[in-house]
Parts: sequence; structure tokens; C-alpha cells
Amino acid sequence: MHMNGPMNISRTERLQTCNEIASRLHEVYGEKILAIGVYGSVSRGTDGPFSDIEMFCVLSESNESIDFSYEWSAGPWKAEVNVCSADVLLKTASTVEGDWPLTHGPFFSQLCLYDPKGFFPRLKEAAESPTKEDFRRAIHEVLVGEMYEFVGKLRNVSLNGPHTYLPYLAVEFAQYGAMLVGLHNQKLFSTGSMVLPEALKLPSRPEGFDNVVQMVMSGELAKPSKVVSACDNFWNGLVKWAAEHNYSINSKRFPF
Repeated sequence: MHMNGPMNISRTERLQTCNEIASRLHEVYGEKILAIGVYGSVSRGTDGPFSDIEMFCVLSESNESIDFSYEWSAGPWKAEVNVCSADVLLKTASTVEGDWPLTHGPFFSQLCLYDPKGFFPRLKEAAESPTKEDFRRAIHEVLVGEMYEFVGKLRNVSLNGPHTYLPYLAVEFAQYGAMLVGLHNQKLFSTGSMVLPEALKLPSRPEGFDNVVQMVMSGELAKPSKVVSACDNFWNGLVKWAAEHNYSINSKRFPF
């Protein structure tokens, strides 16, 4: 039977494609290239038969900062190549955002295809440089920018509907709750598909978090009252957790 989209490809074939992409990058960018590496499941050796390819192409620093991506499907496989100048990539690696537990794994480990000047060890050092206060700021941003907003939407929906929005909200509660747990523990998740089960294994989880995550992972999101109760309980647990760890949710009336 003909199959559209991703095809079953062996790891050997996928690595060969990575090397072909690297050769093409050398043809296009020549001496500007500082390093080339593979990240994601391919670099970890956990890629499946339908996994895509994700790569860094790092260019030497110049007067112009460069940051863009090639992303394409060649038919049986898909690839993404992030082309960045070294300064851009180092700055990104040293910055803590709310999704840090999911996005920063590539900065700590790559499958190196080309790195004659030792850039990737520098990249890892940059990724290890954020301070505890950097993580606190990111946690505050998630608490206020995401979780506080979600609970407002939850309470609006519980009063006025539509209840069809509740499953989506439950997923958001679980996902961003996992980001908070990862940030608090300064722990990276291995991949997007493992965020929730790996978060359940981390210490210092807010009360109510586990229940919401279990509901999401099991798909038991059909009863509106159950979803509202679980998410509201998690929010209450989150407020308590924030106070215990001195994370701020509320500020003075006007912070400026």
C-alpha cells in the first residue's frame, strides 16, 4: 500500500542523509561554517522509523547576526536546519524562558558532524551559565503569564461555556505545570512526548498536578465538572507551592 508522508527509514539511512545535508551546507556556506551538528532524537539515538532530522549550522560571528531555518519535506523524510551565527546561538542557550525544560536539550548534547574549533563545548558552557534567579524569573513568567490566565479562562468557561474548551485547557494546565516543575528542578525533558510522564517523576510537584496530568494522559476529559474541579484544585495547589518556594504570583497594584 502506498503511504504518503514520512516513510519507514533506518537510522543508518537517516544518518547518511544528515551527512549529505552537511555536505550541501559546506557547498553553500563554505568557510563561514563554524560547526554543524545534529540534535533531537537522532542525536540521542532514540529516533524511530518515521522521525525527522534536526540540525544546527553555526556560522562564524560577523557584523550581521544570522538566525533562520530551512524546513522542508523531501517526500519520505523531513528535515529542519537552524542556521545561526555563533553569537545568536550562545545567547539563546544562556537564556531561560518558560519552555526551557523542553527547548534547551539541544544545547547540552549534539551529534557533532563538524566542529574543528570546539564550538559545541562553548555552547554547553553557555547553556550551563543561567543563575538560580534566571530560573525564578522564568517561573514567575509562567505563573502569571500562563497559569493565572488559564485559571481565569477555566472559571469563565465553567460559568458561561463552552465546555468543549475544557479538554484543551486541561492539556495546557498539565503542559505548563510540567514546565514549572522542570524549571523548579532545573531539569530538562528528553522529548515532547515524554514531558508529562517525566514530570511526574520529579520532586517538589504542586498538589493537584498529578491528578490533572493523569487525566490528560488517560484522555479522561469528557466530564466538565471533573475537569474544572481537577484544574481548580491544581491552581490552589500551585498557589500554595509558589508561597512555599517564595515564587511571586501577585505584585503591587502597579509594578511601574
